[in-house]
Amino acid sequence: MAQKPKVAFVCVHNSCRSQIAEALGKLLACEVFESYSAGTETKPQINQDAVRLVKQLYGVDMEQTQRSKLLQELPPVDIVITMGCNVSCPSLSCRYRENWGLEDPTGRGDDCFLTVIHSIEQNILELKKRIMDGQL
Repeated sequence: MAQKPKVAFVCVHNSCRSQIAEALGKLLACEVFESYSAGTETKPQINQDAVRLVKQLYGVDMEQTQRSKLLQELPPVDIVITMGCNVSCPSLSCRYRENWGLEDPTGRGDDCFLTVIHSIEQNILELKKRIMDGQL
C-alpha cells in the first residue's frame, strides 16, 4: 500500500485552529492521511477554549497529545492547509495547498468556537474523501 500523505495544518501561532485540525485529522482520518500542525510563531500553550471544547466534543485532550510547533519542525509534507490567516509558507514545499478561510475564534464565545470546530470537522471529512477518491 502506498504511504499515507502527510497533511500540515498551518496558522500563525499554531495555538487554535491548526491544533484543532491536527486533532480532528488524527481522530477522523488517520487511516487516510497523517496530520501535523505548525505556525510561523508559537504560543506557550494551546488555546484553552479549544482544548476544553475539543475534549468535551470528541474526548481528545490536545494538551496531552500536541504542542505548539514551528514550520521548521515538520517533516516533509504533501498537503498544506492554511486556516485563513493569509499565511505564506514559502519554505514549506508541498504538492497541493489550499486555504480553509476560517475566522480565528480566539477571545470570542463558545458559539464562535463551535462554528469553527464544526467547519474544521466537515473540511477534514471532505479532505479525507478527496484523498480516498484520488482527487489529491
